[in-house]
Amino acid sequence: MSTGKIVANELKNNIRYGVKWILISLVLGGVCGVVGAAFHHAIDYVTAIRVENSFLIWLMPLGGMLIVFLYHSVGLHNQPGTNTIIQSVRQQDKVPRRLFPAIFAATVITHLVGGSSGREGAALQIGGSLATTFGRIMKADQKEMSIYIMCGMASVFSALFGTPLTATIFSMEVISVGVFYYSALMPCLCSALVAFFTAQMLGCHSVHYTLETVLRVEPESFVMLMAFSFVVAVVSIGFVLAMHKGHKLFHKYFKNPYTRVIAGSVILMALVAVFGTDYLGAGMEAVDKSIYAESLVPYAFLLKIIFTALTIGCGFKGGEIVPTFFIGSTLGYTICTVIAIDPHLGAALGVVGLFCCVINSPVTSLILGVEIFGSANLIPMAIVVAFCYVLSGYFSLYSAQKFVYSKTSAEFINKDAM
Repeated sequence: MSTGKIVANELKNNIRYGVKWILISLVLGGVCGVVGAAFHHAIDYVTAIRVENSFLIWLMPLGGMLIVFLYHSVGLHNQPGTNTIIQSVRQQDKVPRRLFPAIFAATVITHLVGGSSGREGAALQIGGSLATTFGRIMKADQKEMSIYIMCGMASVFSALFGTPLTATIFSMEVISVGVFYYSALMPCLCSALVAFFTAQMLGCHSVHYTLETVLRVEPESFVMLMAFSFVVAVVSIGFVLAMHKGHKLFHKYFKNPYTRVIAGSVILMALVAVFGTDYLGAGMEAVDKSIYAESLVPYAFLLKIIFTALTIGCGFKGGEIVPTFFIGSTLGYTICTVIAIDPHLGAALGVVGLFCCVINSPVTSLILGVEIFGSANLIPMAIVVAFCYVLSGYFSLYSAQKFVYSKTSAEFINKDAM
């Protein structure tokens, strides 16, 4: 076969591949955008109800029992979470279709009664479940199913946060640390953009902050950023350990899931009686205060860690990323009241740095920083991301996440995770 025919055939195959995934993205991204927008508005709606009716917090045990009953009713006895999605991509497996309605309803209930959790964990699970259903309709093979699931993850994440590029790279980078699933780049980006535009048309708004300070990187500020990164990395390890240990301790001492969620609810209600309601829900309002307000409780990040570990550990649903934003922003603000960096900029650096630490995805973290805070402080963000990635070690919020390459040397540490 001549070179011209080879090139023509390859070009034809590539065009066919592109057209196929554009069409799939239009449908899958559109559906995920609608569902993501509905999920976004549902969370906002029940949060507003809880804020206006504070007595709902004292119904937390009832809400927890309802979640347990819901999962058992649909046959999800092992209560799959974000780890299920990550495993499904790597193992080229399917996500349970029943996970979509279960996690949607359970997360709404969690926010209605004041559980300290986010939305992105549910978003990834909803996206993976919807993508699996669509992949089955399209009779996708095992390898294609992984791309479908990554597209679903990117789509709902993009719809919720209004950050399509972050959503795209996150879905490709978070699965196996050190490996990018480049074959999913075009499908995930198209799906994320379609979902983003769909959600925007349905009344969702992007998360964006304007920073007044631009930090000039000089030898002195470089040293301060390294010290800043070290503190963030240490706190991130404590956060990850609290999340994992909390889950294990609840399961160790409370074998029955109903007893487990009641016990966690009682502890959370006691903490609310002492510290107030600022640490309930997702916590994006704390990021707003950190970026724009003049003062914060210096130990707010520690209380949010405790509230979130208790909420997720005892059986409530949601995610850990928005609480990570809360923890990172308040921690960054507190650190920068001690070192010579503007605390509001420190809050932004804390969000980016802690996010990188707990998901081990530096490229995603840097893009998140640009999409949310702009590119004026790109170099300081890059320094924080680089040091946080190394200093945080091999701790991760997602136990299913596998480390393929070492963080400190150019070698494989887990070839089977690719």
